[in-house]
Amino acid sequence: MDFRESSEHRDLRATVRAITAEFGPGYYVPRAEAGEPTSELWTRLGAGGFLGINLPEEYGGGGAGLAELAIVCEETAAAGCPQLLLLVSAAISGEMITGFGTEEQKRHFLPRMASGESKVVFAITEPDAGSNTHKLSTVAKRDGSDWIVNGAKYYISGVDEAEAILLVARTGIDETSGRARLSLFLVPTDTPGLEKTPLPVSAKLPEKQFTLHFDDMRLPGSALLGAQDEGFHQVFHGLNPERITGAAVCVGVARHVLAQASAYATTRTVWDAPIAAHQGVSHPLAKARIETDLAALMTSKAAWLHDEDLPAGEASNMAKYAAAEAAGAAVEAAIQTHGGNGLATEYGLLPYWGIARLLRIAPVSREMVLNFVAQHSLGLTRSY
Repeated sequence: MDFRESSEHRDLRATVRAITAEFGPGYYVPRAEAGEPTSELWTRLGAGGFLGINLPEEYGGGGAGLAELAIVCEETAAAGCPQLLLLVSAAISGEMITGFGTEEQKRHFLPRMASGESKVVFAITEPDAGSNTHKLSTVAKRDGSDWIVNGAKYYISGVDEAEAILLVARTGIDETSGRARLSLFLVPTDTPGLEKTPLPVSAKLPEKQFTLHFDDMRLPGSALLGAQDEGFHQVFHGLNPERITGAAVCVGVARHVLAQASAYATTRTVWDAPIAAHQGVSHPLAKARIETDLAALMTSKAAWLHDEDLPAGEASNMAKYAAAEAAGAAVEAAIQTHGGNGLATEYGLLPYWGIARLLRIAPVSREMVLNFVAQHSLGLTRSY
């Protein structure tokens, strides 16, 4: 067993970090405060081939795997510019279009997703369903060769930046279980019958959230991604990558705020000694560093399992849980280290608190991860 990172991965980390460092917190924080997208950085990452690093080479991608995309997610965050839409467009949508798309869909979407010209966001969450995917009420019904869609989604990230939405809708009912049969659709964001309403949130993020309403929205048959009624299984092909890349972003956020807090603690002097000399300051930072490194190991394991086509559900959930908890603890320790300055706009910590806190809830809540581990890892009775 060799834990040394390959030279290719080291070079990838260094290159992504160097590009992102040209932007850094001085670029990210004002945009997060204003709710403005980080388009310039996204374009640079696309031009360098990093947004499509996990996509097939024949469609303009890098031909690498999720391990490499996780590195991109981690290093952009570690340089102070976490990219939430990497989880959505590059990981979920990119993996699912690659895995289930028609040749026409792949050639239309993947090259421009890889170059940064286009984003495809993901719409599954509904007001009355929450984490219970079987209760989705957005319905797509056949009308000749077309589909008619009615329903609503909410907390859909980055719709204003996207060319299309990868929509999960109910297309039938399983006669045996009574559960919904689901299908996936690629929906251009300018489709008639699609209403997009900004959903205000207090967390300071560059990416906006939206509520979507579908009112007799008509889609051509070519909008269907993959096989009809197979969407439930197809969705899980994208959820593990989302969890893994979410974990990688959390690891990067934790690294960034811990570096900032450590620098502050060694230069901030009170009562003739740097505050770093006091264990009340240093121990929370040290504890957060340990938790961050442990989360990074599980994230690497989960990405490796996915890339090797081995069962990755357990590791992906554990990585997401561990990394989100580590990022939360790291930001909390960083804010506390700064004292009152931890809340000052000048020091720019609150946007990182916002994304760390968000990723304890999404893409899967910590409670649902614990439910998964209790049931699948420990064999305990299902609780929901």
